[in-house]
Amino acid sequence: MHLSHFYHWLANTWVANAINDSEWLFPVIESIHITGLAVLIGTIAIIDFRLLGLVLAKRPVSQLAAELRPFTLTGICIMLTTGPLMLSAAPERGYGNPAFTFKMSCLLLALLTHFTIHRRATASDRVSAATLGERLAGCLSLILWTGVVVGGRAIAFF
Repeated sequence: MHLSHFYHWLANTWVANAINDSEWLFPVIESIHITGLAVLIGTIAIIDFRLLGLVLAKRPVSQLAAELRPFTLTGICIMLTTGPLMLSAAPERGYGNPAFTFKMSCLLLALLTHFTIHRRATASDRVSAATLGERLAGCLSLILWTGVVVGGRAIAFF
């Protein structure tokens, strides 16, 4: 199936029709999406700044990551639920849009990094300075999640 067929199908689902028939549903979904993104990026940024030694230097990164994990996972769930809903209501914003492609690429890489490299980097119980690998994981995470935000914001301009 060609990608344009998928977008056409998505635009004609009952969910897309319900969102488009409502004056307030899309803005509510978008607001929830942005709130989820803020929670997600906020919690990850705190951990990344800890990995870089910029904040909370006396707290083990593993403890911090464990305490923030429920909020991070909630943010991910909110984003991965509301994002497809918004796309279904306006698939033309995604199809052929380089900013959307950029955002989705950064999102895929950020999620892969988060559940592999980042998870390993945040497993340390020590309070001493992070290793080079842990600092690089923090930098990579910050760059990828920033790419998600920039790509999402740029969608409206393409």
